[in-house]
Amino acid sequence: MSDNLFRAWKTREVKVGSVGVGGDNPVRVQSMTTSDTRDAKATIDQIVRLADCGSEIARITVQGMKEADTCEEIKNGLVKRGYDIPLVADIHFYPPAAVRVVDFVDKVRVNPGNFVDRRATFKMVEYDDDTYAREIVKIEEKFGPLVEKCLKLGRAMRIGTNHGSLSDRIMNRFGDTPFGMVESALEFARVCRKFGYHDFMFSMKASNPLVMIEAYRLLVAEMMKLGWDYPLHLGVTEAGEGEDGRIKSSVGIGALLLDGIGDTIRVSLTEDPWCEIDPCQRLVRFAASYQISSLAPTPRKVALPQGGILHRDGSVFLHVTEDEMAAEGFYEAIGCKVQFGRPEKELSTVDGLILEEVTSEVSEKALRLQEAGVAIFTRKSGGIPIVSLNESLPDSGPYALMIEGEEGWDQILQASPVCIFLAPIGKNRLHLGRTLAGWLKERSCELPVIFAFDYAEVEEDLVIHAATEMGALLADSLGEGVALKTRQTLLKRRQLSFNLLQACRMRTTKTEFISCPGCGRTLFDLQEVASRIRSKTAHLPGVKIAIMGCIVNGPGEMADADFGYVGSRAGKIDLYVGKTCVERGIDFADADDRLIELIKAHNRWAEIS
Repeated sequence: MSDNLFRAWKTREVKVGSVGVGGDNPVRVQSMTTSDTRDAKATIDQIVRLADCGSEIARITVQGMKEADTCEEIKNGLVKRGYDIPLVADIHFYPPAAVRVVDFVDKVRVNPGNFVDRRATFKMVEYDDDTYAREIVKIEEKFGPLVEKCLKLGRAMRIGTNHGSLSDRIMNRFGDTPFGMVESALEFARVCRKFGYHDFMFSMKASNPLVMIEAYRLLVAEMMKLGWDYPLHLGVTEAGEGEDGRIKSSVGIGALLLDGIGDTIRVSLTEDPWCEIDPCQRLVRFAASYQISSLAPTPRKVALPQGGILHRDGSVFLHVTEDEMAAEGFYEAIGCKVQFGRPEKELSTVDGLILEEVTSEVSEKALRLQEAGVAIFTRKSGGIPIVSLNESLPDSGPYALMIEGEEGWDQILQASPVCIFLAPIGKNRLHLGRTLAGWLKERSCELPVIFAFDYAEVEEDLVIHAATEMGALLADSLGEGVALKTRQTLLKRRQLSFNLLQACRMRTTKTEFISCPGCGRTLFDLQEVASRIRSKTAHLPGVKIAIMGCIVNGPGEMADADFGYVGSRAGKIDLYVGKTCVERGIDFADADDRLIELIKAHNRWAEIS
């Protein structure tokens, strides 16, 4: 097991207006407006509402000179209303707008994938060393004036890499990878440092939480090697809406915060901007209460047999009471289809249940579930026994081990359980999970680990805390499933469990949606469209659909999606298969049906049963 080197790393402070980011400052919370930036009043109203909800920094999109000039009116209007919240201008494709708007805002965000380069074509282009060197010179020529002006005016900057908008130069030399994301940012950072400018920070955003986590860790490792200490803005881009969006964001942002990485965060949701502030604050509070683990994660691979009790892509177990099991609708709540009173397993049926014991009141249901392939684990009698390390192991038959602390682990090596349920007593569950995974790997022990964590929090905190802790462990390949114990209904516990596995790119049980939060560039009502498309296509497990308000990040972020729906201009939609645009300029009214036709044409459609 190796030490967690990140916990000793500290960033410098960068001032964004009057707000300090990094250094000894708390993790800052921010969001972005969705209004048309040229509508100064609407944008001011949104920023005021964000500030009143607790946003400490507000970002606005700046496409061109008109938007840049309107930022002066927005800034002055906020001051007149008594608000000094720092403003950040979001720039893509157009350097002159950045140079203009920096007169009026506190910080500018540039995307290194498209600030100098044209939109990526995703084609193979050969870059020899001379060609690559000329491209780097071009970055300095076009980016340098903005750096000089920020230095002169005392403005801050974010070099914000997006996985979905890397340049052709980066993708052809480093690949569409976390390492490519890091190098994309470093190209611009080197220019800043050459001019003696250091009031900048980085971000490494992706819609895939695992890619995002790896990119930030690589960036921090590289900065530690270089002796740099620039702050980090964390975010999972295009996370979506509702519980799914909060889970994805918590897996990515939370995993990093628990390692002491991150100075400011945004939870990007396809909802109104002010709805992002509450989950941000809950994440920050939870991370602040957590003791950073002294251990780095030790990924391990456990080969599971096909058709066994555990699912090869990640298992879901539920703690249930006798009353819950005896209740009407129990089979449906755990994901079973019922035929003639008997349960049948479906795609999102739980793999097993954990009971205190199987009593006569529920024995018939338990038997039917076992016949259907749902495992029954018990602490007392009537199912697969769960034993602690201080108890005698069964002489025969399957059993599971329950581990609550770090004592007596040597006995694990003499045991052959179906799995280990890790149910920590105490606060630092992440540390115990990493400790156990490292201990097992050092001893070449491939026993599967199921995280059996108990949460008594209110639902809003529960989703954030479970996705942060369990997500951090699952994202690092330290466990093979979850056994959530919460105060929720059975249905909600099951849904949360499967949503968590899917967010960690383990087990897919429903359609995956990648949808942006919207901004001033958005060309349609993103929330309404996303909700409508979800209602028509949510029954397609394994299919990934991206819904993008504009083309800035669309093609690239949709590289991880099977199908894409992108606003291309007013009233028009482009449809994509992967990175390839296959239909352009579809009338908005026809786009939903054309998307469904496209899915059917690629044999990915299924009728609702």
